[in-house]
Amino acid sequence: MKYLLDTHIWLWASMQADCLSRRIAKVLADSENELWLSPVSVWELTMLCRKGRFRVRPDIATWVAQTLLELRLTEAPLTVEVALAISSINFSHGDPADHFLAATAKVFDLTLITADDHLLTLPGIRVLANR
Repeated sequence: MKYLLDTHIWLWASMQADCLSRRIAKVLADSENELWLSPVSVWELTMLCRKGRFRVRPDIATWVAQTLLELRLTEAPLTVEVALAISSINFSHGDPADHFLAATAKVFDLTLITADDHLLTLPGIRVLANR
């Protein structure tokens, strides 16, 4: 299976594994699964660090590179097709990061792993709930 990690799932998998359900931890540990990460999640992490709401060491670039290797993450391309796909999804909220993540999952036929209630009920994409 091919999975796209929501930003919080990526951060939890890297730093707070106890926040992951057993089911999600098992999916992430299964080397048969492809795990994908959007550059939008890296942008979200950068914004969280800039606002002082999150801290990574030694620096963002090094930390991201380490997690890409440790979690076997594939970078999901941020393409014009992804941006255009946003218009075909009926969002109930205005978070642009969520819009890009959902569109990325749709375009690349990925299952989005999330705990975000807005995304869990979104029609048109496959989701796997961290419950």
